[in-house]
Amino acid sequence: MIALVSDKRQSLKEFTENNHAQAAFFFNTLLRNREIKVNGNRVNKDMVLSQGDIVSYYLTEKQLQKPAFYIVYEDENILVADKESGVNSEAVFAALQRERECYFIHRLDRNTKGLLVFALRNRAEEAMLAAFQERKAEKKYHALCFGDFKKDRETLTAYLKKDAEKALVKVFDAPKAGAEKIVTEYAVLERRGELTKVEVTLHTGKTHQIRAHLAHIGCPIVGDMKYGYEEGNREKKVTRQCLVAKSLQLFLDDEFAYLREKKFVSRFDAELPIL
Repeated sequence: MIALVSDKRQSLKEFTENNHAQAAFFFNTLLRNREIKVNGNRVNKDMVLSQGDIVSYYLTEKQLQKPAFYIVYEDENILVADKESGVNSEAVFAALQRERECYFIHRLDRNTKGLLVFALRNRAEEAMLAAFQERKAEKKYHALCFGDFKKDRETLTAYLKKDAEKALVKVFDAPKAGAEKIVTEYAVLERRGELTKVEVTLHTGKTHQIRAHLAHIGCPIVGDMKYGYEEGNREKKVTRQCLVAKSLQLFLDDEFAYLREKKFVSRFDAELPIL
């Protein structure tokens, strides 16, 4: 059993997804079997929590062993984790924070696999946040896409506008009021008939940039349920985007310059799931 305290008013499901990845994996099963308690009372449906509510989860040993992430690298300054699909970045942070002091630097979409970096002390947090802001952190993604990329390599420029209410973004070829410039570079890794595997480098880092920009040029990511090709996704029986934060290099200075020599690589690949 693990007991966690709600830090604000939120749904039980939202709290679970951001704080306990294994419980999120089995959320509906746990509710059905009344294996979740709120303030000591068993519950069988999602509910609204208040700040200070105590949520207790009763998972089997097998459920607890389902991995949400893997630790790729750790020293006194940083920790690099490799996140599974279906896991909120916040849940990885919460799990790490229960065992050590750490600081949140950046996030990945729930259904994007791959590398996340966390700082383990204040000075490292300052350096890491500056590195991401100043584009000194080089992240490369692998994506499996529908469609035929016209060129083997290209740097794309467009304009992205967020619709916060719908949790979506829209991409435009020309400047538009409220839209921000985005730059996305891709290189074809492999062509497989209707599918193409590409490596993507972000020169700007905006919400859903890769997913929306590739969809905008007619090459949506396989499994993307927001910006993707619905018929193709149904045919492939995939509901999570085949997108991986594949590699990460940090070009820091001074006491963190040693990290320049390291390249972190995800164990995951942008491939169709094995059914």
